[in-house]
Amino acid sequence: MRKRLLLLICFISFGSQAQVKLAKIFADHVVLQRQKPIPVWGWAKPGEKVNVTLAGQTQQTKANTQGKWMVRFLPLEAGGPYALQASAKSGNQHINDVLIGEVWLCSGQSNMEWPVERANQFEIEKKDADYPQIRHFKVEYEFALSPQEDLKTGEWQVCSPATVGGFTAVGFFFARELYQKLKVPIGLLHSSWGGSDVESWLSKEAMLSEPELNASAQRLPKTWSEADTLMEKEFRQKFYGDKNHQPTLADEAKYLNGKGDFSKWISIQEPFGQWLWKGLTGFQGWGYMSRSVDVPADLVAKPTTLALGDNDTEMEVYLNGKRISEGISQGIRTIQLPANTWKTGLNELVIKLQKRKNPDWYGLGLLGTNQDYYLSDGVTKLELIRDWKIAPSLVESHRYVPMVNRVATSIYNAKLAPLIPFGIRGALWYQGESNAGRSYQYHKSFPLMINDWRKRWNEAFPFYYVQLSSYGPDQSSNQGSGWAELREAQTLTLQFPHTGMAVTTDIGNAQDIHPTNKQDVGHRLAVIALHNDYGQSGTYSSPMFDQLSVTGNKAIVSFKFAEQGLMAKDKYGYVKGFELAGPDKVFYYAQAYITGNKIEVSHPKVTQPVAVRYAWSDAPVEANVFSTDGFPLSSFRSDDWPGVTITHKYEK
Repeated sequence: MRKRLLLLICFISFGSQAQVKLAKIFADHVVLQRQKPIPVWGWAKPGEKVNVTLAGQTQQTKANTQGKWMVRFLPLEAGGPYALQASAKSGNQHINDVLIGEVWLCSGQSNMEWPVERANQFEIEKKDADYPQIRHFKVEYEFALSPQEDLKTGEWQVCSPATVGGFTAVGFFFARELYQKLKVPIGLLHSSWGGSDVESWLSKEAMLSEPELNASAQRLPKTWSEADTLMEKEFRQKFYGDKNHQPTLADEAKYLNGKGDFSKWISIQEPFGQWLWKGLTGFQGWGYMSRSVDVPADLVAKPTTLALGDNDTEMEVYLNGKRISEGISQGIRTIQLPANTWKTGLNELVIKLQKRKNPDWYGLGLLGTNQDYYLSDGVTKLELIRDWKIAPSLVESHRYVPMVNRVATSIYNAKLAPLIPFGIRGALWYQGESNAGRSYQYHKSFPLMINDWRKRWNEAFPFYYVQLSSYGPDQSSNQGSGWAELREAQTLTLQFPHTGMAVTTDIGNAQDIHPTNKQDVGHRLAVIALHNDYGQSGTYSSPMFDQLSVTGNKAIVSFKFAEQGLMAKDKYGYVKGFELAGPDKVFYYAQAYITGNKIEVSHPKVTQPVAVRYAWSDAPVEANVFSTDGFPLSSFRSDDWPGVTITHKYEK
């Protein structure tokens, strides 16, 4: 009886695995690309004959030795709804409400992932969302260390006021404008991941082809256990200077007893937030944070309160090598210290802590706001916001979890490879924030990714992307800007065929990396596509730097895509955002005047102009030049002097 039951279970298991099926992307409400051959694929029993039908066409094929099959239907014009069916002796699968139209792949990091429900004026926008011929497919979060054959889950959603809130906002506003102009079905194939770097979206073959990424590609792990070993060695190298060093309790005791060397620790911008995103990628366990506190003499003689944000798990606090607090607290942790606990001048504060309990997924890191980190006697308050450093404990029990940017290619393998070769018109891309620390390398890695995707699809499809918006400080060119250098890399990518770029520095938010005006972003991408791919007239590009000439002490800048002239969005008509440098390479904020479609730039201290820059900062909030058609002038520089990220490379 047991033998028969075992045979029955095996038969059922084999039958369920071998039954003919379509790839997950082919589901009810799918939109297939018009005017191109239509690839359809799936699985059946090895060697089994499969019949596939769509819109009056029938294709026959045979599953290969791995059970995979594929057919290509002749191109169709926009229309539907149709049915798609795959049938074989092992069974059949039937897909309903199939439309033929325009399909765009939407990818990148969080600004592409940003949903309509969190964009500006959602309550108004969802009233204009009854578009049943716009459909959205979101590829769910998965990692893989090798290319996957199929997605695990997924469904196409029909656009309505009830569903649009979860759509990619940039993609939806793009699609809505296309639909209103073209009146054909629009499919949004949405595969993005917040915080992802470009290396995560490359195939291993692409990385191997690029000398600067080849070494990383050759050591890509085959298992997560192997990945953990590589991460452990990386952290030993980073924090001890030797990947083979075996840290001991004695090593880490130095952090607490006042004899520690914190020079190799990671500097963080603020004390709160997940350490997973601050350089301790994937690490789960105990951690350390430290800060020097400069205490004035008049504060030393008084009782003080030390506030250290919110951490709901075990924490030990050490001051100048002595423990001053330990245990678990709820809410903002405040420590009452008697007079003369501190010493005049620099004091070393070190904290040892575990990952948060609530929420459990948070990992290492604190909560709270800027106001929750201070030292005070009730009158004087020293803010303890900046200049913290962090490090992991590699001695206490710890582990590494799969997460974004831990292993190159891991997002490509799970979230892109299974989509190939689904028919698309082109791709929309919004990413770069996570690569701004190594912007020079983006000159190579970004075009590499575009060419890699086109090679995989075997088609040089249109690729339109969003230039980085404004976020962070508005520093001068003398300080340099990684974000400006990333924008430059994106601009230079326009030299590759069938590319386009939407400039968005005017609609960013210097205080928030996620600006909520996604409507204008979608619109600026839409006009590029409408012009380049659908033959509609009208201005579609921001003005771009063309060339620099010098007359006396004036630098004269001319532009492309400014045939109708330029304007300054300023009630006094002042042009802002320009800097000028001479042979000494020192930049000055300059005077600038618009003359038609050119701009004259000068400064009294620059008698021999050599270089002009515009909007060359992380958040160029004062830059205010537009074409008379309303498109913002793209940031640029006329020089090629080394920047702040020129030596920063991908090293995983």
